[in-house]
Amino acid sequence: MEVRSRAPGKIILAGEHAVVHGSTAVAAAIDLYTHVFFRLLPAAPSSSSPDSGDGSLELDLKDMNVVFSWPLSRLKEAFQEITPIPSSPRSCSRENMEVLQMLVEEKNIPEARIGLSSGVSAFLYLYTSIHGLKPAKVVVSSDLPLGSGLGSSASFCVSISAALLALSDATAIESKSGWLTFGESDLELVNKWSFEGEKIIHGKPSGIDNTVSTYGNMITFRLGELTRIKSAAPLKMLITNTKVGRNTKALVAGVSERASRHPDAMASVFTAVDCISKEMSTVIESPVSDDISITAKEEKIEELMEMNQGLLQCMGVSHASIEAVLRITFKYKLASKLTGAGGGGCVLTLLPTLLANTVVDKVIGELEAGGFQCLKAQVGGKGLEISFE
Repeated sequence: MEVRSRAPGKIILAGEHAVVHGSTAVAAAIDLYTHVFFRLLPAAPSSSSPDSGDGSLELDLKDMNVVFSWPLSRLKEAFQEITPIPSSPRSCSRENMEVLQMLVEEKNIPEARIGLSSGVSAFLYLYTSIHGLKPAKVVVSSDLPLGSGLGSSASFCVSISAALLALSDATAIESKSGWLTFGESDLELVNKWSFEGEKIIHGKPSGIDNTVSTYGNMITFRLGELTRIKSAAPLKMLITNTKVGRNTKALVAGVSERASRHPDAMASVFTAVDCISKEMSTVIESPVSDDISITAKEEKIEELMEMNQGLLQCMGVSHASIEAVLRITFKYKLASKLTGAGGGGCVLTLLPTLLANTVVDKVIGELEAGGFQCLKAQVGGKGLEISFE
């Protein structure tokens, strides 16, 4: 039995940081995916424990060229007793977290790749919670740069959860041909499990990333409430990875400290961001009938992006690398803004529908000459998909 799954990454179109202070944010799926191949293997009876079977659980992280493998006997010894209940997502207990950390530490992950530890722990938790102790092979690859604010960890958790659930009794899929999506109740189940994986990786995630990755399209988010919205016309973005790592927790704390020093001024900034996000969602959902209306719509989005970027600079979360990208794209009269935490990470640049490919190529050429990585993406597209072929 085997299945493939893919789940998209995400961008924040508007509302970063201000969302922590009660403003609205707008997030969207992008057509860059984490891909998972999952195969359940037959278990040969074991003389020492006839009901557990011999074999192992293998996780192959293709992009990292790293393979982790756990003998089922070791997992059974570590967990003592596991009762998988795939239809009932639940948080990882403190005791289980300690077991997961022990199993991952045994793999002696090099210091340079220690960031993988939490993702491997999340995988182990999702697998044992949904399938228990069955031999299997899981292969993961991704189009998304890691740790750049494009939702790579959520995309990982969603695609893993979907593949595992697809070969469980918790979901029902009638067709087996081509790329498919789950029904609404099954998508909700995937989203809940992936959120539990995100909690292992991030501690206190907002739920934005895994929701966008699961359902696709776009969402608005405010004070814990998510509302799904849909673009009336496709948007194309150039995503520039500055390759500068950042400390999200420190950046969030920095904005809060600035707000405490300048409460009235920063309150006005957050209110302005809220207005921008609300207008952005309205513009995105507005219908278009021809090239003229598409251009007018894109011009509004560009202006809102520029205003949002200016307010992010007011919050103190821009960076020299981000400003370098902005200067290059501004030369070509293109609108850009940081996406996510800032302080490095990625920058969004809207690519208007009528923009010539030669201009896009020049922009990318200049950005890549500056040492940046460029990715073109369609915004607001499909969410999670699975395939049995």
